[in-house]
Amino acid sequence: MKKENPIFDRSVEFALDIIELHKYLVDSKKEYVMSKQLLRSATSIGANLKEAELSISKREFIAKVQISLKEAGETEYWLELLERSGYIQNDNKLKQEAISIQNILTAIIKKAKANLNEKH
Repeated sequence: MKKENPIFDRSVEFALDIIELHKYLVDSKKEYVMSKQLLRSATSIGANLKEAELSISKREFIAKVQISLKEAGETEYWLELLERSGYIQNDNKLKQEAISIQNILTAIIKKAKANLNEKH
């Protein structure tokens, strides 16, 4: 039976939305550089969360989730830059989701660190 992981599932859905945006930016706007960076950072969130699921230690788990957090922050940055440069309209939905994911990941890291400290 597959273990439920809502933040991983959410990161996959977010990545799929970003993939669609990337296709639009490449096909319609002929924008290749920022959209590629956006694609890489957004899809990396879930990839690192999958690695976190398979961690062999709590410290490794925390490190992988922290990488996911950094990638979510980078994704928010690229969305902001694409918006300010006129390639996309103000897309609060995607930016809000990037921020929400960051908030959830921050809470996961804090809880994992607290649990790690309790064991020592």
